[in-house]
Amino acid sequence: MDYGFVRVAAAVPRLRVGDCKWNAQETIKQIDEAIVQGVQIICFPELGMTGYTCADLFFNHRLQNKAMIALQRVCQHTKGKNIIAIVGAPLMILNQLYNCSFVMIDGDVVGVVPKLNLPNTGEFYEKRWFASGRTDINSVELWSGDVPFGHDLLFLTNNFGFGIEMCEDLWCPLPPSTQLCVQGADLIFNPSASNCITGKHEFRRQMLCQQSARTHCGYIYSSAGIGESTTDLVFSGSTYIAENGEIIAEGERFLPNSSMIVSEIDIERLRSDRERNTNFNLDKKGTYRKIYTGMSIDWVEPIHRTFNPHPFLPSPEESADYCNDVLTIQTVGLARRWEHTHADTLVVGISGGLDSTLALLVATRAADFLNIDHKKVIGVTMPGFGTSGRTYQNALDLMTQLGVEQIEIPIGEATTQHLSAIGHDISIHNSTYENAQARERTQILMDLANEYNGLVVGTGDLSELALGWATYNGDQMSMYGVNAGIPKTLVRYLVNYVASIEKEDISRTLKDIVDTPVSPELLPAENATEENGLQTEIAQKTEDNVGPYELHDFFIYYFLRYGFSREKIAYMANLAFADEYESEEIDKWLETFMKRFFTQQFKRSCMPDGPKVTSVSLSPRGDWRMPSDMNIF
Repeated sequence: MDYGFVRVAAAVPRLRVGDCKWNAQETIKQIDEAIVQGVQIICFPELGMTGYTCADLFFNHRLQNKAMIALQRVCQHTKGKNIIAIVGAPLMILNQLYNCSFVMIDGDVVGVVPKLNLPNTGEFYEKRWFASGRTDINSVELWSGDVPFGHDLLFLTNNFGFGIEMCEDLWCPLPPSTQLCVQGADLIFNPSASNCITGKHEFRRQMLCQQSARTHCGYIYSSAGIGESTTDLVFSGSTYIAENGEIIAEGERFLPNSSMIVSEIDIERLRSDRERNTNFNLDKKGTYRKIYTGMSIDWVEPIHRTFNPHPFLPSPEESADYCNDVLTIQTVGLARRWEHTHADTLVVGISGGLDSTLALLVATRAADFLNIDHKKVIGVTMPGFGTSGRTYQNALDLMTQLGVEQIEIPIGEATTQHLSAIGHDISIHNSTYENAQARERTQILMDLANEYNGLVVGTGDLSELALGWATYNGDQMSMYGVNAGIPKTLVRYLVNYVASIEKEDISRTLKDIVDTPVSPELLPAENATEENGLQTEIAQKTEDNVGPYELHDFFIYYFLRYGFSREKIAYMANLAFADEYESEEIDKWLETFMKRFFTQQFKRSCMPDGPKVTSVSLSPRGDWRMPSDMNIF
């Protein structure tokens, strides 16, 4: 099953300028190699049958004829083959020479796309030899009969659509690929012959990323290699495969022999972004001819591309900027709410765990942003039946190190009295026992906010919201949820980042918090010893109950961001976590995620305000609206 992926290749055959027979043979070799790898569409460089650097020899009729013979040979080779090939050659029509890309399927040319924008400055002289594709000619007679001709061709298979623009077309102010994508092309292929000069490589990568992001497309680029003439220019054989703003495959440059890169484009992901972009289809202009190929190419394993197991986390080189952006968004959001409500203080429940730690760090940053003393941030510790000495001490240390006001209110006596009042046996450690503690803590925070004219800062994160791992009207509730848009893996990453930039004492505490198992600490450990009334070990480990957060965050990203099916998410997760989890374990926790996500919407429907931080949010006022009684998929 292809799960919406299409396998593409960008190839650069070894080339001899003007030796069309040789060039055809090298092209055929790479087509055969691509077939072995299960490639569905392969793109070759511009003017690949002749070479781009033939100069005035393009007018030579012998070269033109040999190019057509070579082209026909390549085309015939695709007969009975499970592949689409895009090959470049010059084509004479009515005494005008065109720089063309030929789309070959099963032994036939199904369409010819001429280059639209011809460079004619600096080292380029294309208008000396070629005519622009802006022409009234809409078909051409080839060996296979009358074939559609023009830059307005949109090729459709049973699974996806694609279009072609050539080299300079990408560099112009209005690339043809923009309209091609708006008209229905999921993929854009660019046969190119872009010479190499200092700095051009990185600029070209940026252009590819930007255009694929702007048009939500897969962009496959193949440029002429070092076999071209070096009379005045050098060509590097650059190849790229981009998807929605990201380079997912890139070939090595300046290789002495033929080269090819292969990867998969996720058509379903691209279409998901287009569906959400309400402006995507507003600028359709002109009429485009659709070429229905009727082709459905068999899927062949294995998949070439990889999947980031931690989609919410930045790359190492982006880490500092990314983390500072996230923290700033949280800080400004909380500061604005603090300022607007005219509250005197911020009230934060501090457990010594990751979420409350991040909330406290943001609260003190908000105080700094507004030039308010840290003593106006009130940190509240509320030790209960399962509180461990480690988390309790970390909570105290962090509050002291950050200079916030500290209040300690143990909840054991009040919770015991409450459970007794409702007739619950305190030795029965069920959800009533656990949730009573969470609600007692929330009541304390809310009442303290009244007492100190404060704003209760929520600590729950995006992962907990998705799983419903929160007590309704307990830790689910606050006056502003600064972590509501941040998944657990990112919470841990952010705290670790702050540890790397803070002074030694704060850093030491934060690192120990990062190393502490995630736990709500609502259950006492069996047969555990106590020290000063606190547990010496942590009884509850959240990930033992609901599963690893790194898996859930992976599920959250692809389910909420792109709406992928359970089967596709499982397929991708098995590839992303191949060295960490067995398939059965991934399936188990994915089932847990799905069940909890669909049964816990009622907690999200009335969640407090909080800032959106990443591309995924569960706010019922914006990104995610769902009936609370939705049937499970």
